Amino acid sequence: MLNPAHQHELNELSRRIIGAAIEVHREIGPGLLESAYEECLCFELENQGISVARQVPLPINYKGNELPCAYRMDVVVENEIILELKTTKRIESIHEAQLLSYLKLSDRPLGLILNFHMAYMKQGVKRIVNGF
Repeated sequence: MLNPAHQHELNELSRRIIGAAIEVHREIGPGLLESAYEECLCFELENQGISVARQVPLPINYKGNELPCAYRMDVVVENEIILELKTTKRIESIHEAQLLSYLKLSDRPLGLILNFHMAYMKQGVKRIVNGF
């Protein structure tokens, strides 16, 4: 369980991320590829002084061995919050399960699914919490 101060920091950071996603969506709208939204969102976040890592490899620890895998996290913000970017009609349970697996495998506390295919970005945000 996270301490209240750290939880507050994560909530504030997630608020800023969602604001940046709304700005990107407002500027370029729905209908583009995930890679375009990733590029623009990272630009927005970096302009706010927020560190991002893109296409972060995610190995699996299996029987005490770290095995490289084909998994990649779209964006990791401040080494804390995983962003899974989508351009689909709706967020499905499989998308939520994918992000929760990434959170567990990487031992990170919070993730956001950001679906840019919606008429309003606010409708395309899903918050997934790992273990608190």
